[in-house]
Amino acid sequence: MFDDQIRTMLRSAKTIAILGAKDTQGQPVDAVGRYLIQAGYTVWPVHPVRRNAWGLSVFPSLRQLPGKADIINLFRAASACPEHAREVLALPWKPSAFWMQTGIRSPEAGQALAMHGISVIEDLCIMLEHRRLFAGMA
Repeated sequence: MFDDQIRTMLRSAKTIAILGAKDTQGQPVDAVGRYLIQAGYTVWPVHPVRRNAWGLSVFPSLRQLPGKADIINLFRAASACPEHAREVLALPWKPSAFWMQTGIRSPEAGQALAMHGISVIEDLCIMLEHRRLFAGMA
């Protein structure tokens, strides 16, 4: 994706589900979750075991979210991405994007989702991209 496409996506998104959410200080997922909340997004943490993150209730799966997430942001191993892609495709709603954090790539997941019109971002940090694309903007 080009910068203008990512900027438009981030500007229009209201809700971001973070798969693999945990608020363990010093971990990248913690910094990203806190940043997205501070940036004004509604963040829905998703984790099969945890109950709370960032003062928010955690959902055990995407199926249990209270509504449609605009972006699914993954903090999971690349090997888990194809299963998460299947989970996304089974939902009654579709996100605009499936965002795999820095170091995460999954051609299998990307291809499956892209065939259904879902934008796929691989190996990029949503926090760093947001900072870069919106630096200095009010």
